[in-house]
Amino acid sequence: MEKRNYWLALFTGVTWAEFLATGAKTSGFSESRWATVQKVKPGDYLLCYLTRVKLFIGILEVTGVPYKDSAPIWKDATYPCRLGVKVVAQLTPETAVPVAELLKKLSLSQDQSNPYLWTGHFRASPTKWDQADGEAVVQAILDASNNPIARPVNKRKLQYRRKVLISKDIGSVTIPEREEDETSEQESEAKKPREHTEIQWYLLTLGSNMGFDLWVARNDRNRTWDGERFRDFPKLKDKLPPLFGDEATNRTVELIDVLWLKGSTIVAAFEIESTTSIYSGLLRMADLIAMQSNLTIPLYLVAPDERRGKVFTEVNRPTFSRLSPQLSKICRFIAFDTLKNQTKAVSHVLRFLKPEFLEQISESCEVEEA
Repeated sequence: MEKRNYWLALFTGVTWAEFLATGAKTSGFSESRWATVQKVKPGDYLLCYLTRVKLFIGILEVTGVPYKDSAPIWKDATYPCRLGVKVVAQLTPETAVPVAELLKKLSLSQDQSNPYLWTGHFRASPTKWDQADGEAVVQAILDASNNPIARPVNKRKLQYRRKVLISKDIGSVTIPEREEDETSEQESEAKKPREHTEIQWYLLTLGSNMGFDLWVARNDRNRTWDGERFRDFPKLKDKLPPLFGDEATNRTVELIDVLWLKGSTIVAAFEIESTTSIYSGLLRMADLIAMQSNLTIPLYLVAPDERRGKVFTEVNRPTFSRLSPQLSKICRFIAFDTLKNQTKAVSHVLRFLKPEFLEQISESCEVEEA
């Protein structure tokens, strides 16, 4: 008998509920994952994981070959790359298995130099897992099914959904709702500027070790972090070369938080957003695209993980979706903790890294077609 493979399948609390409500016989994935979906075979197991609340909630056995279909199952996205499945084990959110309880048993968390490295294995699905890790998750879910333990679940995270609508001229867009400032009244006002400075320092350190010239927004050049002044980075440029043919574009570029440069070419541009509104960096990026329609610079929006949903919603507003290229197609998201943890994890080999490292720690900001 052919060996069974194990695949991670990501759900939100909402998409899991919709999957169950339509009979729990079809699992779907994004169009961009079609090449991977085609590798999944009948008899393989899907390890169902709820993002945001970080819980393993079920096991699905694949019952048929991959296919494409647009029949509605999920309200906010199509997930056209599909697999026939049957439920092997199913938990409730309250009795689901916290990934934190499994980490010591999984090979993906054995790198003791960085306790957060495991998060990189939960960024896309389906993703093939190590045989022993898959078996450990299956056993944990079966044990939880036989001996359920109820735990409190964050209902807000469980019920989170990013509303996606269709514009006739643009395609998928998001319409942000009015949102109150989530910042605690007790939070120090000094925290956000310090957080912003810390992330700039990580990006400058990473780019410097990769051998790139650096640029930091002019009004930030005298900042320091960990006893190191930004202006003391050996490859920090005092003046930008004329990167574009018009003054307005060059001025916009000068205001970007961090740039990695190779000669007169921008290798990567980073805007850091630690505030609730998440507008200033997005607007600079949008201005850049509006003025340079053939722009191919990799753009990265770096923000706290808890602001991820807000970032994705804002990037896909109609205003930004009308740009050419659309902002969501060339802008990627990096979470603060991901940047810090992954940089620490590879600190011993930083000078050997390539810009492709950013692809590994970032996420596309595109939304699925509704």
